[in-house]
Amino acid sequence: MQTITDCLEDRILVMDGAMGTMIQQYQLTEADYRGERFKDWPSDLKGNNDLLSLTRPDVIRAIHSAYLEAGADIIETNTFSSTAIAQADYGMQELAYELNVASARLAREALKAFRDSTGSLPGKPGWGGAIAGAIGPLNKTLSLSPDVNNPGYRAVTFEEVAEAYYTQVKGLAEGGVDLLLIETIFDTLNCKAAIYAIKKYFRDSGKPALPIMISGTITDASGRTLSGQTLEAFYVSVMHARPLSVGLNCALGGAQMRPYIEELSGIASCYVSCYPNAGLPNAMGEYDEQPAETAGTLGEFARAGFLNIVGGCCGTTPEHIRTLAATVRGLAPRKLPETAATLQ
Repeated sequence: MQTITDCLEDRILVMDGAMGTMIQQYQLTEADYRGERFKDWPSDLKGNNDLLSLTRPDVIRAIHSAYLEAGADIIETNTFSSTAIAQADYGMQELAYELNVASARLAREALKAFRDSTGSLPGKPGWGGAIAGAIGPLNKTLSLSPDVNNPGYRAVTFEEVAEAYYTQVKGLAEGGVDLLLIETIFDTLNCKAAIYAIKKYFRDSGKPALPIMISGTITDASGRTLSGQTLEAFYVSVMHARPLSVGLNCALGGAQMRPYIEELSGIASCYVSCYPNAGLPNAMGEYDEQPAETAGTLGEFARAGFLNIVGGCCGTTPEHIRTLAATVRGLAPRKLPETAATLQ
């Protein structure tokens, strides 16, 4: 069976699209989120999409399957908010580990069911696909104060963030993911806490470390993250993790990402990923960009030699991924730059 590195050398890999967008299409009710287990929970649970891995696993499994059928090589677990810090909004911080294990196993079940009898994804001999454990940015930030009158205040400490990520990483790893994806990073210090947690977990457990994918978010035309870093500064800040890939996702559509992806492809010593939103949101907060437009933009990036991994974020659907997969099929992946083995 080929490794993901083997595949990245041969072709551009395709990630899945938005989980939340697909969940919205099911028009689930509060009762769906609660299920029998949480029917008497004291707070509202609708909107806690990660909880659906426990209460409506059929929905999450079906979404994974739809993306695999559309041509995704990598599917992400339904764990964007599966940390004790994020789940505290619902009083469910004690469920963090369980949510990650359950979501990883659901993705594994969907991938296993989709593989053909030879153990490969249909049409891709020797490649069994991969599951990326999604590690989101948190709803609290280490670099910014939530109190405009007290810029030195932080709602959370580095140790608390690292502990929350440690539990998430433990659940994802024990649930059976192949990769760990730290994504939608708007605060690099939060990302560093996630990297620290990943390294610590694998030291403590003695298990072979999983590859790390890192994906940041440029929030506007300034070309900076929300916490103020330029793209190059962000890359330099995380390269010590020796990631499999570094890239960008969310906040912007593909067209707005072009200068930043071009810049990243020129400085990154690892593989480069890009999974933008389906354009910019409209006045109602919805995404109007059609699959052909998204695929056209990312196809242009690929032909320019910028990319190794492509996919979709907010607003993208299996049809976006299907069109994208067809667009990049046969296009050469970006080659890793040759770097000096020693300082000159």
